[in-house]
Amino acid sequence: MKRFSCMLAALMLFGVLFTASAQEKKYEAYGIGFYNLENLFDTIHDSGKNDYEYLPNGTNKWGTLKYTNKLKNMARVLNEMGTDVIPVGMAAVGVSEIENSRVLRDLVNHETLAPKGWDFIHIEGPDRRGVDCALLYNPKLFKPIDSKLAPYTTADNDTTYKTRGFLIVSGDMGGEVVHIIVNHWPSRYAKSPARERAGTLVRQLKDSIMNVHPDTKVFIMGDMNDDPDNKSMKTCLGAMRNKEDVKSPTGLYNPWWNILRKKGHGTLKYKGKWNLFDQVVVSGNLLGSDRSTLKLWKIEIFSRNYLFQQEGRYKGNTLRTHAGGVWLNGYSDHLPVIVYVVKEAE
Repeated sequence: MKRFSCMLAALMLFGVLFTASAQEKKYEAYGIGFYNLENLFDTIHDSGKNDYEYLPNGTNKWGTLKYTNKLKNMARVLNEMGTDVIPVGMAAVGVSEIENSRVLRDLVNHETLAPKGWDFIHIEGPDRRGVDCALLYNPKLFKPIDSKLAPYTTADNDTTYKTRGFLIVSGDMGGEVVHIIVNHWPSRYAKSPARERAGTLVRQLKDSIMNVHPDTKVFIMGDMNDDPDNKSMKTCLGAMRNKEDVKSPTGLYNPWWNILRKKGHGTLKYKGKWNLFDQVVVSGNLLGSDRSTLKLWKIEIFSRNYLFQQEGRYKGNTLRTHAGGVWLNGYSDHLPVIVYVVKEAE
């Protein structure tokens, strides 16, 4: 890949324009990512939601000071994501564990993020705790066309089981239609079959989209609560470890598998061990060397020193908002992930 031994040449409104010196070709680059915001709740009770611990008189004493600091911290991360590669930042970021549209509006309007002009897509879901997924995006880089929330359904149609659905957003990126599916699969308190069901459902959604739009590029992102080599991801969703194992444009490639198992890097740590629950899986038509259309370039676990505990027993762990009942004024128990795609500029 010698032609990607290149240097940034110019920043454009729609992304980054850079030149590959061997062929003197110019490319546009876009960042697409995911971040679990770890309980971004406001301080107001929403009817029908179990948000009581995130109220001023709740367990976490969640008042204005804590909420405004949480917004500041989340805005800091989102503002910096992708800027090491693309100075303008991200085109789109899927997020999870947000309470409602109010917190999203407060977030994109925060003084740190407001200059980017970001907007968001959110559809209220049925989760018992009241947390949802959403998509933040830069309208200069990603233009939404349509969105819907596909429900999580159990195999036996148990209507009492309510959890996050799958947010599907279609839009224009670089003059191409792409589909982004944002996920937050059942937690590890549930057994593996609950996440295996999620993998099966999302695979069906991907197939239905690509049957109608065979040329569309698909990004499946989220907190899967499973690693890339767990059954829900490798078998039920069908996301392959290696590019050569993806046999068709509608197949799926999981670039995070080797990041975890070969390099030992992850997005959250539990009992001293890294997991990589946060992933962005891409459709097979994003692979290959023909960059006249959008193609996968590289990936990144976004990392800054401030995202980690710097001392004490849990040094090196992610710096959370709360831990052990103590407010740490941190960020999240998860790290963000990013995939970068490129195409030849016209």
